[in-house]
Amino acid sequence: MATVLDILVIDTHNTQTLGVADNSTYDAPASGATLSVTVPGFDPVLVPFTPDDFNVYNSISLGLSPVGLPLQPLPDGVYYLTYTIDPAETYYVNKTIMRVDLIQEKFDEAFMKLDMMQCDLSIRQQQKVELNSIYYFIQGSIAAANNCAIDTSNKLYIQADRMLNNFIRSGCGCSGNNYINNFI
Repeated sequence: MATVLDILVIDTHNTQTLGVADNSTYDAPASGATLSVTVPGFDPVLVPFTPDDFNVYNSISLGLSPVGLPLQPLPDGVYYLTYTIDPAETYYVNKTIMRVDLIQEKFDEAFMKLDMMQCDLSIRQQQKVELNSIYYFIQGSIAAANNCAIDTSNKLYIQADRMLNNFIRSGCGCSGNNYINNFI
């Protein structure tokens, strides 16, 4: 059996942590395992990586906040990860992911504020249409990053964030016309 490196970024359901699991197969015990993580807007940082395990990183371990201070949410955006073992020239794997935990948290809060039991069907349907559109932009951003279309990923993320901010600012003040015009 040949060594084949693979890592999986696992959702920790926490804006303050990044979970990376080892999904590799090894022909011998791994030595010299390291993970390079490039957080959006920061330089790459080498962090310890335990093979055959689930590794969790936070703002302190990624060098984004000093030891002794409270953990900070990790920024959304495109993350670059490179997992290597000795010899690094032979054994490595690169992953690019779009982290969307902060915008997803904001989306969840907006969704939970919807009054699903309100009497005005048109308004409720309009809100659902708007949230579905935002959700598709978020998912499109993730898909684009997974396919190395970084510019597209960033544009879709920015559009989703803009739409979500407008949705939150407008509260319920929609007329339902979008739903009526497009779906009835």
